[in-house]
Amino acid sequence: MIMRVEDSNVRVTRWRRYGNDRLYVEFADGQRVGWWDLTTDEPHAESSDFLGALSGAVAAWKAGEAAQGPAGVPGTDSNVLVETTAAASEMTSVPTAAASRDPEPDMAATARPWIDLSQNQPGAEARGQAVAAWEAAPVKTVLARVLGVHTDERAWRIGADGEEKVAAQLAKLAKKDPRWRFLHAIPIGKRGSDIDHLVIGPGGVFTVNAKHHPRAKIWVGGNTFMVNGNRVPYVRNSRHEATRVAQILTAAMGSPVHVEGLIVTVNAKDVLVKDQPAGVSVVPRMQVAKWLLRHGDINAPQVVEAIFEAARRSTTWQSR
Repeated sequence: MIMRVEDSNVRVTRWRRYGNDRLYVEFADGQRVGWWDLTTDEPHAESSDFLGALSGAVAAWKAGEAAQGPAGVPGTDSNVLVETTAAASEMTSVPTAAASRDPEPDMAATARPWIDLSQNQPGAEARGQAVAAWEAAPVKTVLARVLGVHTDERAWRIGADGEEKVAAQLAKLAKKDPRWRFLHAIPIGKRGSDIDHLVIGPGGVFTVNAKHHPRAKIWVGGNTFMVNGNRVPYVRNSRHEATRVAQILTAAMGSPVHVEGLIVTVNAKDVLVKDQPAGVSVVPRMQVAKWLLRHGDINAPQVVEAIFEAARRSTTWQSR
């Protein structure tokens, strides 16, 4: 929710989103004074010279604003939460000095239930598909396993194993640098698609595709990805997925979010990458943590948390 109070000297804007509650203060000419964290009640002035102006503006705002909590309805499950959205009309030409009068914003708050995707287990979607295939034809599935025949059940099962192995490497990364955050098996759209892993950290945001090809020979040259001599569309698909996720997160955040694709090979016998594809990287599973840590610090901690907070909500990914 954004609510603005203005006078001839300063402009105070309240911003509540992704678990944050802040007041942003600007001079009338647009120069930033700073912002105030209403959750911790701490100032963040652009400079020490502006601290007095920031404190005065916030004090005037507090004197005139009635505290209003978010309208929410607790979920019945531990991972079902409520997203609160609010629309407020701008209060123009309302002096902060006269803010002691009752505010009259036209506010409408609605609560949307959402599922916390941070509870998803890696490989959950693929594992579910494998189980469904087994239950649909158990005898056929057993025979196929004995004879080494490649079936849909095997593809889903091997895929789930690969996602779990990649998730284990991401967990090791988090132990080395807990600023990195992860989501697994994110359902997206209405066609049953999912994102294997979404990695959000100081080094960037990445969609991760686990490609489990036991004992296979993999060759990568730009847009060409070969598995045992057969060309597969992994690079194109990964690039498309990263672009789609960037659009979704940008819409959720209200500011640009850059996302890159990452293909992680699992249990391959040999991986040769002559040229990395543009916008997509191919990395063997055991090198993932080291590869991500090399990116340095691009995103501030508050940016990482804000993106993670948006990404963990199921409503972010629906109807996309």
